[in-house]
Amino acid sequence: MWDGDGVGRAGGADEAGRIGGPDEAGGEAIGVLVVDDDFRVARVHRAYVDRVDSFRVVGVAGSGEQALSAVDELRPDLVLLDLYLPDVFGLDVIPRLRTAGHDCDVMVVSAAREADAVRGAVRHGVVDYLLKPFDFEDLRGRLERYAVQRGMLRDTVVRGQADVDRVLAGAAMPVPPSVPSRLRRLPKGMSAETAGLVERTLREAEGSLSASECARLTGVSRVSARRYLEYFHTVGAAEVSLRYGATGRPERRYRFVAPGRRGVVSGRGRA
Repeated sequence: MWDGDGVGRAGGADEAGRIGGPDEAGGEAIGVLVVDDDFRVARVHRAYVDRVDSFRVVGVAGSGEQALSAVDELRPDLVLLDLYLPDVFGLDVIPRLRTAGHDCDVMVVSAAREADAVRGAVRHGVVDYLLKPFDFEDLRGRLERYAVQRGMLRDTVVRGQADVDRVLAGAAMPVPPSVPSRLRRLPKGMSAETAGLVERTLREAEGSLSASECARLTGVSRVSARRYLEYFHTVGAAEVSLRYGATGRPERRYRFVAPGRRGVVSGRGRA
């Protein structure tokens, strides 16, 4: 049977019957139901979700029937749905959810690489499709993107065709003017939330940071931290210094600077 012990940790049901607790920003956490027939995989996915701010796992289901029962009782906002379930094909769960009146979003997390599965997922309106195996950063970026799009869709006001077009394009509201331009047009695969986290960490650091130090402070991987730090260097929001050790390659260290004051510093002085 489905595991509902995440309910107590996520908080009680709101007026709409959804499960959630306050996130760090003071809003309601996004309740997630993890559906996977392998309990070990489900445990890993559950741990991943619980590490992402504003998300809380409310339950775990191991079959299609269990998923339907869990959605009935827990009313999650998002279902992480595996396709290879022991009783039904995962995509067949979605129309049954809709027939039962549930409007929760569905994100497919599956090893299914068949084109028919991907096309079927698109037809059923899934919000994303993530191939197994994946790591925490893969899921984190997609959950963060989903949270942003969900918030924009919830708050949008349709005044004309342009607003409708933005909704259908997955960007219901323009980025607020207060958001720096360097966080508005990020390269593909980078999220504004992670970029903002890295920038705040860099800005608040006493002195410079290496990619490893930034990764430890933010919780992202070292590779991801290095990618964001290099992006800020490229757009002029960070300067780079090289720390030379006794052996090996010099360590690249990053310091936040106001855009327009970009400088590259070597171990022997400013270049």
